[in-house]
Amino acid sequence: MAYKREIQGVVVKKSGDKTASVLVERKVMHPRYHKIVKRFKKYLIHDERNETNVGDVVVAIECRPISKRKSFRLKKVVSTGVK
Repeated sequence: MAYKREIQGVVVKKSGDKTASVLVERKVMHPRYHKIVKRFKKYLIHDERNETNVGDVVVAIECRPISKRKSFRLKKVVSTGVK
C-alpha cells in the first residue's frame, strides 16, 4: 500500500468552485548557518463541499490527480479563521 502524504496549512485563497489554495510552512535547518529557517509552498486542494474559508487551518491528504495542479483533497478543518 502506498503512503498518502498529509499536509497542514492555512487557506489563503478560495480559487474557483471546490478548490482552495493552502499555504504550507515548514522549518528546516540552514546548511551553512545552522539556523532554523521557514520554507513556504502553496498547494491547491479539492474541497468537495466548499466548507473552507480564507484563514482556516486545514489538513489535506494526497490523492489521485484531480487536475493539472490539484493532487490533494481536504481531510478536515482543524480551526476556523477569525472573522
